[in-house]
Amino acid sequence: MALLVRLKAVTELRGKGDRLAKAAFRGLSFYTRVLENCTDEARFDETFRWPIASNIDGNEMLEIQVFNYSKVFTNRLIGTFRMVLQKVVEEGQLEVTDTLIDDNNSAIRTSVSIEIRYQAMDGTVGTWNDGEFLESPNYRSEGKGPLETESLLPGHRQGAAVSPGKSNPSLKPAERNFRRAGKGVFSAMKLGKIRPPKEDPHRKQDEPAILEAGDLDRKAMRLGGGLDLDTISLASVTAVTTDVSNKRSKPDIKMEPSAGRPMDYQVSITVIEARQLVGLNMDPVVCVEVGEEKKYTSMKESTNCPYYNEYFVFDFHVPPDVMFDKVIRLSVIHSKNLLRSGTLVGSFKMDVGTVYTQPEHQFYHKWAILSDPEDITAGLKGYLKCDIAVVGKGDNIKTPHKANETDEDDIEGNLLLPDGIPPERQWARFYIKIYRAEGLPRMNTSLMANVKKALIGENKDLVDPYVQVLFAGQKGKTSVQKSSYEPLWNEQIIFTEMFPPLCKRLKVQIRDSDKVNDMAIGTHFIDLRKISNEGDKGFLPTFGPAWVNMYGSTRNYTLMDEHQDLNEGLGEGVSFRARLLLSLAVEILDTSNPEITSSTEVQVEQATPVADNCTGKMEEFFLFGAFLEATMIDRKIGDKPINFEVTIGNYGNRIDGTAKLSLKKKKEGGDGKQEDSELLQRSSEDEADDDGELASVSSTQPVKPLITDRNYFHLPYFEKKPCIYIKSWWQDQRRRLYNANIMDKIADKLEEGLNDVQEMMKTEKPHPERRLRGVLEELSSGCFRFVTLANKDQSLSARTRLDRERLKSCMRELENMGQQAKTLRSQVKKNTMRDKLKLVQNFLQKLRFLADEPQHSIPDIFIWMMSNGKRIAYARIPSKDILYSIVDEETGKDCAKVKTVFLRLPGKRGFGPAGWTVQAKMEIYLWLGLNKQCKDFLSGLPCGFEEKKASKGLGLQAFPPISLLYTKKQVFQLRAHMYQARSLFAADSSGLSDPFARVFFITQGQCTEVLNETLCPTWDQLLVFDNVELYGEAHEMRDDPPIIVIEIYDQDTVGKADFMGRTFAKPVVKMSDEEYGPPRFPPQLEYYQIYRGNSTAGDLLAAFELLQIGPAGKSDLPPIDGPTDMEQGPILPVPLGIRPVLSKYRVEILFWGLRDLKRVNLAQVDRPRVDIECAGKGVQSALIQNYKKNPNFSTLVKWFEVDLPENELLHPPLNIRVVDCRAFGRYTLVGSHAVSSLRRFIHRPPDKKSQHWNTAAKLLNGYLALANRGPYYRLPGEIVISMEPEVPIKKMETMVKLEANSDAVVKVDMSEEEKEKKKKKKKGGGEEIEEEEPDESMLDWWSKYFASIETMKEQLRQQEAAAAEAEEKEELEIAEEIKLDDSPMKGSKGQAKTKEKVKAPKEDKKKKQQQPPEAPEKKNKQKIDELKVYNKELEMEFDSFEDWLHTFSLFRGKIGDNDETTTEEERIVGRFKGSMCVYKVPLPDDITKEAGYDPNFGMFQGIPNNDPINVLVRVYIVRATDLHPADINGKADPYIAIKLGKTDIKDKENYISKQLNPIFGKSFDIEATFPVESMLTVAVYDWDLVGSDDLIGETKIDLENRYYSKHRATCGISQIYSTHGYNMWRDPGKPTQILSKLCKEGKVDGPHYGPPGRVKVANRVFTGPREMEDENGQKKQTDEHLALAVLRHWEEIPRVGCKLVPEHVETRPLLNPDKPGIEQGRLEMWVDMFPMDMPAPGPAIDISPRKPKRYELRVIVWNTDEVILEDDDFFTGEKSSDIFVRGWLKGQQEDKQDTDVHYHSLTGEGNFNWRYVFPFDYLMAEEKIVISKKESMFSWDETEYKIPARLTLQVWDADHFSADDFLGAIELDLNRFPRGAKTAKQCSMDMVTNEGDLPLVSIFKQKRVKGWWPFVARNENDELELTGKVEAELHLLTAEEAEKSPAGLARNEPDPLEKPNRPDTSFIWFLNPLKSVKYLICTRYKWLIIKIMLALLLLIMVGLFLYSMPGYMVKKLLGA
Repeated sequence: MALLVRLKAVTELRGKGDRLAKAAFRGLSFYTRVLENCTDEARFDETFRWPIASNIDGNEMLEIQVFNYSKVFTNRLIGTFRMVLQKVVEEGQLEVTDTLIDDNNSAIRTSVSIEIRYQAMDGTVGTWNDGEFLESPNYRSEGKGPLETESLLPGHRQGAAVSPGKSNPSLKPAERNFRRAGKGVFSAMKLGKIRPPKEDPHRKQDEPAILEAGDLDRKAMRLGGGLDLDTISLASVTAVTTDVSNKRSKPDIKMEPSAGRPMDYQVSITVIEARQLVGLNMDPVVCVEVGEEKKYTSMKESTNCPYYNEYFVFDFHVPPDVMFDKVIRLSVIHSKNLLRSGTLVGSFKMDVGTVYTQPEHQFYHKWAILSDPEDITAGLKGYLKCDIAVVGKGDNIKTPHKANETDEDDIEGNLLLPDGIPPERQWARFYIKIYRAEGLPRMNTSLMANVKKALIGENKDLVDPYVQVLFAGQKGKTSVQKSSYEPLWNEQIIFTEMFPPLCKRLKVQIRDSDKVNDMAIGTHFIDLRKISNEGDKGFLPTFGPAWVNMYGSTRNYTLMDEHQDLNEGLGEGVSFRARLLLSLAVEILDTSNPEITSSTEVQVEQATPVADNCTGKMEEFFLFGAFLEATMIDRKIGDKPINFEVTIGNYGNRIDGTAKLSLKKKKEGGDGKQEDSELLQRSSEDEADDDGELASVSSTQPVKPLITDRNYFHLPYFEKKPCIYIKSWWQDQRRRLYNANIMDKIADKLEEGLNDVQEMMKTEKPHPERRLRGVLEELSSGCFRFVTLANKDQSLSARTRLDRERLKSCMRELENMGQQAKTLRSQVKKNTMRDKLKLVQNFLQKLRFLADEPQHSIPDIFIWMMSNGKRIAYARIPSKDILYSIVDEETGKDCAKVKTVFLRLPGKRGFGPAGWTVQAKMEIYLWLGLNKQCKDFLSGLPCGFEEKKASKGLGLQAFPPISLLYTKKQVFQLRAHMYQARSLFAADSSGLSDPFARVFFITQGQCTEVLNETLCPTWDQLLVFDNVELYGEAHEMRDDPPIIVIEIYDQDTVGKADFMGRTFAKPVVKMSDEEYGPPRFPPQLEYYQIYRGNSTAGDLLAAFELLQIGPAGKSDLPPIDGPTDMEQGPILPVPLGIRPVLSKYRVEILFWGLRDLKRVNLAQVDRPRVDIECAGKGVQSALIQNYKKNPNFSTLVKWFEVDLPENELLHPPLNIRVVDCRAFGRYTLVGSHAVSSLRRFIHRPPDKKSQHWNTAAKLLNGYLALANRGPYYRLPGEIVISMEPEVPIKKMETMVKLEANSDAVVKVDMSEEEKEKKKKKKKGGGEEIEEEEPDESMLDWWSKYFASIETMKEQLRQQEAAAAEAEEKEELEIAEEIKLDDSPMKGSKGQAKTKEKVKAPKEDKKKKQQQPPEAPEKKNKQKIDELKVYNKELEMEFDSFEDWLHTFSLFRGKIGDNDETTTEEERIVGRFKGSMCVYKVPLPDDITKEAGYDPNFGMFQGIPNNDPINVLVRVYIVRATDLHPADINGKADPYIAIKLGKTDIKDKENYISKQLNPIFGKSFDIEATFPVESMLTVAVYDWDLVGSDDLIGETKIDLENRYYSKHRATCGISQIYSTHGYNMWRDPGKPTQILSKLCKEGKVDGPHYGPPGRVKVANRVFTGPREMEDENGQKKQTDEHLALAVLRHWEEIPRVGCKLVPEHVETRPLLNPDKPGIEQGRLEMWVDMFPMDMPAPGPAIDISPRKPKRYELRVIVWNTDEVILEDDDFFTGEKSSDIFVRGWLKGQQEDKQDTDVHYHSLTGEGNFNWRYVFPFDYLMAEEKIVISKKESMFSWDETEYKIPARLTLQVWDADHFSADDFLGAIELDLNRFPRGAKTAKQCSMDMVTNEGDLPLVSIFKQKRVKGWWPFVARNENDELELTGKVEAELHLLTAEEAEKSPAGLARNEPDPLEKPNRPDTSFIWFLNPLKSVKYLICTRYKWLIIKIMLALLLLIMVGLFLYSMPGYMVKKLLGA
């Protein structure tokens, strides 16, 4: 079916010009060629053919547009012709001549004549069922106005030349209304230059086609009458997308599969505590298991809420796939000891992959829900709080700041579950049904089989398969099917697991059972996320029944298979192994149902077989391939004949396919039982089926390779191109692949667009936001197109449930994405660009995820290169990429295209440098489709060939050709302009390389010259390839030239050159009839990214042009300028038009010094020198005479002049090389550094004109900002920054940033301040007693530190909240916009209403959440001065302190590849300190005329002198967190070691025992001399009793950069100036002195102190308090506060301002050289430096850790009530209990104390009057009790534990003979526990269950609390119940108070308690036995006793009778 249109001519045109026409139908547009210089008539005479998939509807439109073509501007539309095709449909053929209409829909004189033919269904392809074709959408849906879709469809109006490969839905009659409204106007003009594709010069190589903004804006004004530019979108920049004859698909650059290589991983797990463990009085231990490794915590006695805080680390070195499938299992075990393994309480499991996909790769402080896998009917068994983190090499984990964890433990809100998983997980059964497999390979040696066959004559299949499924750490196996290549199992494996499971993948493996060891045959992973959907319209995991294909090693069986790993699922399989039919279903269990078996053991049972046709109808598929080129074949292979084999499944596999199913049986639908294969093997390598047709020719004829150059061969595929074809039978499941293809194409287009946008941003091209709009437009139209196409999906019988559900969810997702893209498009502005880009990248990931089809159908295609019958290298091509469909979007991206494929080595051999060299480069054409559709299979080949059929054909035309003979060939000359490369790979031990480039094109290769010792070669060389022969039509060559491969090598004197990287390029083509001139020629130089394996290895700057040699020979080619300098021999330079335009620049270098130079060849560096080189010019530093004594340079600044390109992006790199001058004039290279971009060093003189504008604009912005914030504003005058004097000066935020030459005044309110302070109050009860202002003497440095940490956390929280809010707002906006788009009213009112509606519910929710914490905010928090806590290194905050002094690392030695171990660190041999400044040569005068300008220093004015200087360095170490355990017990004994120059301090005696979060609290003073000693190393070591101490981790600080930095990092500036107390000023210089020094250095006017507390610096005025108190409380006048205010706002001072380092604590990661890249913990510290020539600083601040304070807690247990009665009275049967109460402080179980026993309580009442006394040490700031005790009898020393302060009271029932019974307990957190009830009645269980709602008290504030508290325990159903109440009194005293008023234990002296008054019932037996007996007998047991008496009498009678009977008998008988 097709529509043909012949466009004959357009007549009556006006004027003269180049004309172009475009025809569009159903969204597919064709362009004509351009007719140049036409006058009134344009005779196009071209025919277009649209292949169509469904009948044309009479209402559809054909549209023809005629343009005036312009090379520079957008093409101008002359007029449009539209025609409804009704008549054509009726008559089939039609000729029309008609006039065009212009933009305003009025007819014009110009007319067009066309001829149309419509071929309806032609019966040539057999019957078409409607199912084969999808209707193309007709976008005119009713009810939608034309403008709705207008902005969505990147139709042809927008100048994207649309190729047949990318059809676009286009608007039909709606276009008439096109210019009616403003909305669609800008989408009409994309900024690309519209040019017909044939002429389109904008290949990949050119500058993107973008008009200058000016033109654009003029145009915009003209078109839209002044619409804003924020709506313009831009079509594709890389014009590769606009190729019309698109016969080539893009090659893949990356060369290596990343999956199989092992990497370093570290899993760190902290077990903090457990709560609510089910069970009474247990001794829990936690077992932590990762994969196979187990570790245990210590045991905690008799508690079901143990606190551990233990840290475990597991190190692994495995491939990612293996790592992420490992299961982490946390189980709590009860009473485990050496002899017994203990009983499992509950466990939790999750795979490592789940943790790794979390943000920051970690769960932090989350509660894991424990459940019992043995008993799934039981509920949860408790909670375990832990941190889990998984770190790979190079991941850095941001640990949230570990300060005092005071936040309420909200368990439900912090469960250890990924987002989106419900907290109540249910148990579910996973049924994996395994039906059958086919195509298995041989797995046993054939030797035995042959013997057997000879003896018995039986022929067996050589494999015994079974299937093994692994899921969530459990394993299930089917039975073994002996000797079968096509085993049938029909079994199901059942797993019982929580749902949703926290394990992502299910691993299905076919294994071969063997007596010795079982081998994997193939492995398949099922990703549960892809087969389920958790949304509200989601579905449970479901799969199949479907076939899965398994790939692995090659099929030939060898005993030792080197690629066995591939069969285990590691790495990319290199051959088809088998396919397996399986299905998966999930059933959620109703655990209340008693029938259910409660164990989770894996079960295997029989399953019902499925029908044969359930997986789809068997169809015959046809695969065709043509090899157009085979070059770059590695010479190592040898010159034996080479051929290629193509296989699909086992079809086509000649060597080791085995067991093919007979085709005949498949056709008859037989079940393939009989074993004999009816395939007749012909003498040739062809197969025939019964009709005598050739079934397949799967390999090419072997050919001897020819030599290209010393590295590569090529095969002589010149005019004759060999072909292969294979017929194969598969279930027809193309629909799955089609949907995946549509989504893949949308994703590819999106990815390409995003790359464009990033490229534009990187190269700073104008208007990247417009391109992003274009991308979003394409995305939304693509998404809607998917929905329409997928909607027409046929209802095939063979669709599985997953197919249906996936289709629904994909359609939902894409429709949603389309809407969001549409909305986003309107929100993209210049400033929101980056955020939006991130959102769009999320779209891309989502699309890729959706497009991955979990249910396979047709296996992948493998292409193997064979040499001499041996398999050498392969390529694997997914079948969906080459699958054909009649609908364009569904076709695979490489179907019927020429694809460049690089073959690679299989398996492990493909890793590393060996696998990076190309094995062969193939140009291959592939087509795969149904046999009945195969008439089109040659359509995409380059034209101009004849088919050669197989010779023995029976004259049938249907035969595919076995080779193609090209009759047309074109001759070209290729010119490769190789200009330079940069940032190459260091291949030599010197750290440099000797690079040269090899350029390969078709069968020719050439090299550039070798440049020695550089990583940034400028070859500047033109390589000319003459007589390049290309086969095919000329015009196709122009659009689709073959690609050029450029490889960079390192020349070695011995041995062969080392491979350094590879890149590809497409040349710009000029045909012989075209002109060599702009805009396409000469071509522009462009950067090409060089890849080495998967990593990037530099850039190549080059240009390539391919020029056709016409009939006149080479004379008409542009001339080549001959070699200019004859010395170099015949090397041609890059010609003038192409090489960049140069101008003169001056490069000034600041030489400061060299640091840390390592030895070179064992000799020390003594007299180094630095050579700087850039673009062939350079300068040398002065020689350092004695590196040991003074490593600084004597001459600081030198300069040289050099010609550099005007375009900054083309600037060559600058090379820094350090050489050592040895004796006798020898030089040795020490190391080198290449500065790849000079950009940051370019000095741009300020532009006088622009400045005023800038200032005005900035002022205005500032003004607006202030207007919103409230403070007043005065324009003229100065900036005033004031603070209210009564509040100590604190944080101030100045809202206005101003330029240097403007004055303004600002007042900053302190209200913010107060708010800040209020925020910092701890959350606490509303009725807490107000805390009085703390006494100054009580505060210490730690108070300040903890307050600051609170602030930091608060800020982080606010940031997160703000981010979340912004995101929410954005989502709301998007949601709103979508709503609005659908709503009929578009007015502003509608908008407002919708907004309110949408926002309301969210706001309410927020308010509700916020209320509880707001209550305590009202209290006034004490004012503690703070410092700044950075949770990162100071360097990160202040840009490494490289404000003027930069550090360049010097490298030496080869770069290691992944498997070698040289890391970046190890290659560093030293550092060069200096800087550079680049500027165009004559500088403007005003710079040199400035006062104090020193010409010697050039641009580096005011640089300090670099003589050696003595400095006192004071290092404060606060604490370390999360240290890596170093001892076997999972702990470490850390101490600090500090090294600076020759000083080496080891603080070994003060090690901290068994602690991973030690608080050091020490300061060290070191005297040092810069520059010799400037690198400070702080290390944490682990103390060992025996053997040497191990390094845990270290951190290095460059003190010199800090010292000289303008940020003044010598001593942090505190917030407040005070001369005494904990916040004393540390700097020897007072703020006033510091300020005047800064002003003097920066040549700033000031400081001028005014009378009323004002100070003026430059044109800023600051105000502040003038008085301060000294230690005696006397107030006196001072300017210090004012000066400090200026220092804290120094960044606002014009010209010289920069942020000064505040008083701070920084957090530095500790690294260990043995484990590069993985953090080993963090260290909090800071460094102060004081020059020795200044006054000495005061003593160091005391930061020693706070000593815990000694307290005594006295607990009096007065009474109990309502205790449950546990014992039945032996006699009376009455319920009673013998009650006693036990109590202890957490962590001190061994000191537990018991009351005496209240016997026989009948009512649950007990009276005790019993006192416990608990002495303990307590850290107020951290709210922890400190305990020191030996861990075990073998411990060397005591270990300090910090434990939350919790009091546990338990009530027990005493038993005399058996163990006491536990009745209930309560645990009170002494910092916040519910206030006791006044009476027993008011005391209820709510006090425990919902603590949140009750007022909480703290014993540390109240000191004395009395009341009733409930005892609770869990009953059989696991619910909490009330088991009693206790009246107790808690009294807290400090140690001193306790000494003054002592109290005795129990009821003893001193201060004894009176005896309890217990009622007499308890001693009833002893006091009144008779009464009791009478009571018993008379009342209850009277009858019982009588009955018993009678029974006893009876018994006695019988007994006596039996006793005396024999005697009497004898007497009677004997008659005696």
